[in-house]
Parts: sequence; structure tokens; C-alpha cells
Amino acid sequence: MTDTETFQNEIHEIATRARVASRPLAALDSAAKDEWLLAAADRLEAGKARILEANARDIEQAEAKGVAAPLVRRLVLEGRKWDDMLDGLRSVAHLDDPVGEISDLKVRPNGLRVGRMRIPLGVICMIYESRPNVTVDAAALCVKSGNAVILRGGSEAIHSNLALAEELRAAARETRVPEDAVVVVPTTDRAAIDVLLRCDREVDLVIPRGGKGLVRHVMEHSTIPVIAHDEGICHVYLDESADLEMSRNIVLESKLKQMAVCNALETLLVHRDGAHRLLPEVLKALHEEGVEIRGCATTCEIDPQAVPVAEADWGAEYLDKILAVRVVDDMDSAIDHIQRHGSDHTEIIVTGDYAASQEWVRRVGSSCVGVNCSTAFADGYRLGLGAEIGISTSRLHAYGPMGLEGLTTRKFVLFGDGQLRD
Repeated sequence: MTDTETFQNEIHEIATRARVASRPLAALDSAAKDEWLLAAADRLEAGKARILEANARDIEQAEAKGVAAPLVRRLVLEGRKWDDMLDGLRSVAHLDDPVGEISDLKVRPNGLRVGRMRIPLGVICMIYESRPNVTVDAAALCVKSGNAVILRGGSEAIHSNLALAEELRAAARETRVPEDAVVVVPTTDRAAIDVLLRCDREVDLVIPRGGKGLVRHVMEHSTIPVIAHDEGICHVYLDESADLEMSRNIVLESKLKQMAVCNALETLLVHRDGAHRLLPEVLKALHEEGVEIRGCATTCEIDPQAVPVAEADWGAEYLDKILAVRVVDDMDSAIDHIQRHGSDHTEIIVTGDYAASQEWVRRVGSSCVGVNCSTAFADGYRLGLGAEIGISTSRLHAYGPMGLEGLTTRKFVLFGDGQLRD
């Protein structure tokens, strides 16, 4: 057997183990799954020093390789990110389990009762870059929804992911959750991705979460259904009636709260009739925070510190202290800009006009659309999902922050008392 065949067999074995584990996992009651979630949180807390040591090793190696600063920031586990990760596990344990829920129960003319029951998808393969906290969030949501999960993180986070997985699998050994319900691919060889993408007998769904290149590669090579979690080109549109203080606060938080995540603001659009009233104060506040403004001609006239924007900037996910700013004629122009340059992620309007707010919500088709709030709310935890496996920019099955229900499907269930078709 060649080295290539051996490698492929090893990856297939991982997928097979996950498939085998998915069967008893799907039949577990909520109490067993919740017990694992709480045990996993406790084990991670107990192993924090060792996990952060592994994380520091990943960060050091990434910096040595010259990985861009925004991507290095995505690697960091300590601080608020660590707390949120553990809170996410415990929050998911307290969420209602969708598995087994029957809805849309109707009685046919012959007395047959027909309903829809939520069931797990089966085996989910997560392919993602950087953020090792995704390892925990994805495992939590998949196990709670009765799905086994194969986790293939980026090579830059391999030590962190393996350390986290060790505790997650140890928690399974202490509970009724099958150990192979959570499997981390142990190799950094990119060829493993292509092997996994052809495991259509073992894997039911692939979720790529990362840059445009990764998502495109997965969609082009997978023989398994894919739900894309693409980059976040998020917009805030300041309507002519927008309140100045509200505009400044929303723009600042949307841009600076967590710059290295996909819900961070990347392009600011401003109604022409409100530009001279709103932009000077908003851009001044951004400059004070060290944000570079790349503006259209009108923006550069209003703000001498702005640099002229390039066409490519409108579709850029900076993940850094850079913001593209465009003055538009009206809402039609703002929506047209989003449709041409956006990624169907998150779009917010700041307005004092109720009619404008309703028009925005109705006409903008992105996965998360809001009025007078920060783009930072485009997050599963903040929207009450407990945690999220990602933010889907695919319109089929699940769209937007994807929590427990998004990881299930529905089967028809029939309840009769002897009915025959004829």
C-alpha cells in the first residue's frame, strides 16, 4: 500500500468512526447530552493552563511565519474569548433540545395524523481557519443537536485544537456521549480536506468557515452538501435622519468591538443629504481610535485625513483598523452598493424615520438585517442561540447565525389507527 493510500485510509477511518458514533448519539436523551456539555466546560476550565500553553505555541509560530496580525488575533483564546467559550457550553446545556420536537401536526380527512419531527443531520464536517474557539462552539452545538462532528481546523491552530479536543473527548468518556462524536483531524496536511470532501457515505454536511479561498475550494470539490460560512463584508448605512450620537456609537462599536471577526463593520455608507452633518464627527471619532479611512471623493472632501478608496476596497474584509466610506445619493444607492459588493452577512441602517427602517428590513436580503443597532449583534450567542457554528451566507436550509435548529432537519411522522390508502 502506498503512502497516499495509507493517508486516505486514515482519513476515511476518522469519518467512519464519526458515522458509527452518530447512531447512538442521535438516540441520546437531552440529559445525557447536557451532562457532557457541563462536564466539557469543567474539564476545559481545569485544563486551562495546558490549553493556553498550546495556544501560545500556535500564536508564536504564526507570528514567526509572518501571519497577518488580524489572523493572529483570531488565534487568541485567553481573556473574554475564553470566558465566552465556556459560557457558550453551559448556555447550550440550558437550551431546549430541538431533537424529537413534532410540529405542524395535521389531521387528514381519513383521520391519519401527519406531523414533522426534528432529527439530527448525522455527521457534520467543519472545515475552518484560525479561531480555535470554533472547535468548542461547533462540538457543543453538534452534540446537543445529536450530530457527530469532524473538526478540521487550520494548521495555524493545530496545537490549540488538539488540546481542546482532548478535554472534549475526555468528557465524553465520563458520560454517555460516544467519544468519537467529536473528532479533530490530527494532521495539518491540506490533502486531508479533499479526502474528507469525498466521504459522502460517512458525512452528511460540510460547513466551511473561513476566507473566500477556503469556501470556494470546498464548494468546488465536495461531493457532500455544503453550507457556506463566507467572509463578512458588513455595512452600516447612515440615513439622512440618523441621530449623530447614535451614529457615532454604532459605527465605533461595529468597527472596533472585535475587528477580527466576521460581523465587524467594513464599509460605511452615508446618505448625501446627511453627510456633512454626520461624517465630520463620526470620522473624527474613528481617527482618534487609529482607524484609517478610505473614502470616496465626497468623503475625502469632508475629511482631509481620508485616503482615496480603490475599487477593490468596497469588497474587502479588512479585519483591521481600516474602514471604507462612501457617500450615496439615497437608500436605493446604498442597497445597490450592498448587492454588488456585500457578502450577504450583516447590514444595519441608522435612521429616525420609521418608514425608512421598514423599507430597509424588507428590501435588504442579507442574512442579518438591523435597525439602529451594532453589527456586533450578528452573533449566535447575542441572538439567544447559546453559541453558533457560524453565520451561514447560503440561502438554503439555514441562513445567518446557525444554532441548534440549523443543525437538524425534519422527517414526516404518521400516526394512524389502521388507515389504508385505498
